[in-house]
Amino acid sequence: MSSFIGVNRKARQSYGFDEIALSPGKITINPEEVNTNWKIGKYEFAVPIIAAAMDGVVDPKFAIAMGKLGGIAILNLEGVQTKYENPDKVIERIVTSSGEETTRLIQQIYEEPIKEKLVVKRIKEIKKAKVPAVVSCIPQKATRLGKIAQDAGADIFVVQSTVLTVKHITTKYESVNLKKFCSQMKIPVILGNCVTYDVGLELMQAGAAAVLVGIGPGAACTTRGVLGIGVPQVTAIADVAAARDFYYKKTKKYVPIIADGGMRTGGDLCKAIACGADAAIIGSILARAKESPGKGYHWGMATPHPNLPRGTRIYVGTSGPLKEILFGPARTDDGSQNLMGALQTSMGNLGAKNIKEMQRVQIIIAPSIQTEGKLFQSVQRVGMGK
Repeated sequence: MSSFIGVNRKARQSYGFDEIALSPGKITINPEEVNTNWKIGKYEFAVPIIAAAMDGVVDPKFAIAMGKLGGIAILNLEGVQTKYENPDKVIERIVTSSGEETTRLIQQIYEEPIKEKLVVKRIKEIKKAKVPAVVSCIPQKATRLGKIAQDAGADIFVVQSTVLTVKHITTKYESVNLKKFCSQMKIPVILGNCVTYDVGLELMQAGAAAVLVGIGPGAACTTRGVLGIGVPQVTAIADVAAARDFYYKKTKKYVPIIADGGMRTGGDLCKAIACGADAAIIGSILARAKESPGKGYHWGMATPHPNLPRGTRIYVGTSGPLKEILFGPARTDDGSQNLMGALQTSMGNLGAKNIKEMQRVQIIIAPSIQTEGKLFQSVQRVGMGK
């Protein structure tokens, strides 16, 4: 639906997680009997949650912990893990810096070049624990790092930028041919990010094993403020999911949609899947795990940009071990723990046996869903009022 915002100029209505709710149907299911599994390529995972490729969230030890719990974590190949032999000391400098100097410090730290031997070393550290090694980089470095990562034993490669399109115009450097890159890689390649039907479809046609959806919704991301671009996640996920369904109808190849960012609670995760996502990338909630390298801090992937940072360091605190955040028991009242329990309970109440059925539940537009009857929570800053 579009509305006029001026003479001959229309704007489309779009929605975020706080503006919708999921409406139960005629059937309920025991939450212990729902199936949350999802697939990418030959791999199947019981936990449809992916740890974001942020240095304050994922290091090899965190990736191993996440893998052993049934999920996956993305290691940023352009972060401190592949630039420094001892990244823990570098992260310590970032988390203990004062607010005014933090951005410049991060820029200076990330000026260090990537060391190929460290790319190989980090991947092998993860693989040694017999869990999937998933790594990422920007398009300009994909050709070089993709081969190194693949040869080192990586299981899945992610090509990720603020906005990724098949058609990229430049005279300053060689643009990566995504279709050629995907066809040459022997491991699944995830492509993103995008927020529209057309771009999502073109990424699938280029050979994406999965597509990332989301521009600017992350807690540590400032893209929407700095660049003014982005689409609220509910609309973005639904649009790209429609492209996935069209692509499957035409080719019989199913390409999973991964919602990337904007989820603060288990309820948001449930809404993302109901809108069409097969899995979700989460950063700030997982940054609160005791296992995260940032010790309660994390920063957006575009924070180190030397010219125009599009992220910031934020403090989210530490709420408990990763296992509690994923599976409970929850010790907080704000929905940021026991994410899998929330998903399974929501699916049970909605009568959805699996992820595919969850994607077909009824969604209603409900802008008052976060505030209706919640006055005391809001005033006392507990539960949904935090």
